Amino acid sequence: MFNGIITPMVTPLQSDNLSLDIANTNKLINHIISGGVHGLFILGTTGEATSLSYKTRIQLINEACNIVNNRIPVFVGISDTTIEESVHLAEIAKEAGAKAVVAAPPFYYGLGQIELYKYYCRLADQLPLPLFLYNMPSHTKINIEIDTVLKLAQHDNIIGLKDSSANIVYYQKLCYLLKNIDNFSLLVGPEEVTSQTVIMGGHGGVNGGSNMFPKLYVQLYKATLARDFERVHELQSLVMEVSTKIYNLGSFGSSYLKGMKAGLFTLNLIEHNIAPPFDCFDEKEMTAIATNIKALKSKIDSALS
Repeated sequence: MFNGIITPMVTPLQSDNLSLDIANTNKLINHIISGGVHGLFILGTTGEATSLSYKTRIQLINEACNIVNNRIPVFVGISDTTIEESVHLAEIAKEAGAKAVVAAPPFYYGLGQIELYKYYCRLADQLPLPLFLYNMPSHTKINIEIDTVLKLAQHDNIIGLKDSSANIVYYQKLCYLLKNIDNFSLLVGPEEVTSQTVIMGGHGGVNGGSNMFPKLYVQLYKATLARDFERVHELQSLVMEVSTKIYNLGSFGSSYLKGMKAGLFTLNLIEHNIAPPFDCFDEKEMTAIATNIKALKSKIDSALS
């Protein structure tokens, strides 16, 4: 079973907004690992997977696994519209040394729950690595319903769910109904509710902010496990400040991703290049992010010292 804080890594890109920036990939991964996280998830939503060519995805799998060098588990996103391409990426991930793969429902067609169940079973049967389900209804327009998760949890090669629905009732029901199933991890995407879901019985969070401030999210997770609620309150307030001041700038649907990359640029970890169809923040927004990041870093460093 996997638990703890798993970082959904952004993909550092060169100035062409297409090619992998290997030097900054190395810098970012080592920064994340130094913060004590429990795993690294590449090629997810935060990693812009669907905007990257297969060439870049494959290069990232190989480079990231090589840089990590088995220090923490690596999870690889293989979401695609075809099983063949997902299996191909999984085979590359296996060869590179990844520990598990993650797949959202295939997008474009609206699958029913029976079709979704059959899809995941067919996929899991062919994979060389264990599979995490990825519930991301805001992007795929499909929700993996509770009954479907329960049936899929019986599959020998399906070992967990990453839920990014932000539906707390859905998540709490899963915690309750799956509590007696061994070796099935329930992880949550939205970092704003990670502490809350761990108290419910969840196993951790796949938190984007741990790209920037990994120690903050790790310490919040540990405080939650220890039921140190005074410390939880202190650190949760900082997590909410990250969410409010970095992810919600402007009126873009992509503000989370733009803000994350701008924040990492301010922290001198990556360039703020972003893959099409998106563009980087303009100068005004970058200035606002830089001001907010510097203030946040000071507060976070003080809280963790």
